[in-house]
Amino acid sequence: CYCSRVEYTIYAERPLDSKFCHCTECQRLHGAPMQWAAIFHKTSLRFTPSSLPHLAFYHAPTDTQAHTLPCKVACAHCRAPLLDEGRNMLMVFPSLIYFHDPPKDGSLFLPKCHIFYGSRVVDILDGKPKYRGHQGGERMPESE
Repeated sequence: CYCSRVEYTIYAERPLDSKFCHCTECQRLHGAPMQWAAIFHKTSLRFTPSSLPHLAFYHAPTDTQAHTLPCKVACAHCRAPLLDEGRNMLMVFPSLIYFHDPPKDGSLFLPKCHIFYGSRVVDILDGKPKYRGHQGGERMPESE
């Protein structure tokens, strides 16, 4: 996280997927037009033991600070959003990952598509597939 109180290790060579999410919830949470997320199996990430007391959880459907899935995970001290936790998967924010040996070409976390592009606040003309909702659903043009 921003204050370095929360650290984790990823035990996977690469994410299962990487995408930009334009849903209004991500826009509000990140204060940005979209969220960049890399998806990993939950078993691929482990928080350091010293990080555990600094984790804060938020369950949006009930508006409670609870570790009820799905939930948002943040640092309790600096409030940096860390990841979204689902039943089997985690959506990690690549801009927060520190690499001991960063990939040379930057391709490891390149987003493959845009989801919830129907809620976008800015057109992104990058040639990547755009979906009105979830990936695999209705495709959209880059601009309308």
